Amino acid sequence: MKYHISKDQQDLYRTNGYIVIEDFLDPVELQTWRTVTQDAVQQRLRERNGLTNRDEPETYYAQVFLQAVRLADTHEGMARLMLDERLGEAAGKLAGVDGIRIWHDQALFKQPYGNPTGWHLDNPYWSFSSRDAISIWVALDRATLANGCLWYLPGTHRVARYDNSGIGSNIGSLFKVYPEWANLKAVPAPCPAGSAVFHNGLIAHGAGANMTPNPRRAMTCAYMPDGATFNGQKNVLRDDYFAALRVGDKLEDARQVPLIWKR
Repeated sequence: MKYHISKDQQDLYRTNGYIVIEDFLDPVELQTWRTVTQDAVQQRLRERNGLTNRDEPETYYAQVFLQAVRLADTHEGMARLMLDERLGEAAGKLAGVDGIRIWHDQALFKQPYGNPTGWHLDNPYWSFSSRDAISIWVALDRATLANGCLWYLPGTHRVARYDNSGIGSNIGSLFKVYPEWANLKAVPAPCPAGSAVFHNGLIAHGAGANMTPNPRRAMTCAYMPDGATFNGQKNVLRDDYFAALRVGDKLEDARQVPLIWKR
């Protein structure tokens, strides 16, 4: 795993808001990630516990990708992958923070001929607000312009507010919220299988449609800087934990947001 982060990589990430690290996983690691992720998703679909977006399969959003959230909670193999300190170190050093907690993992499989993913920001969905939030997006299949690779508006993380738009059929809804971004040039991030794309939680990003008969699979994890506080939104918080929180409380429950790396 290419988890050692250089100063040049830090600078590129902090300037653009994202970075592609090709061959982040070696071939053996990639096969493990593919096998574990596929098994965890299939287990989740069998359980039908509401943590996928397959309850209403004909909606636009359900045709953007198959989404399965917090797989590490229910799958031992996925827990081993997600709790890897090396992932936290890479994320923490790119973000420039002293500790990294997992916010949530999720598999995102863009199905054959799946809909495009509308422009959006990540962090405004979550139960904490931080300009240092960061996610990893691991390509389990080659991500291309044809099958729906990620696209970014570089630098938007530095000026974004915590306003957002949902992922709906109008893929440009975000530009009604941020009209000043409408003339920015989008940059694609195609990458080979086994690559990792790290991006800031406030960068504007989306993905194209999958115009191929094969899925474009990715395994992702959102990270929260250690010390972040509750902003009042429930998102993926457990019912009991959410009920006990007050705005401004530190999010530090080890079961909900495990600390995987400390400087």
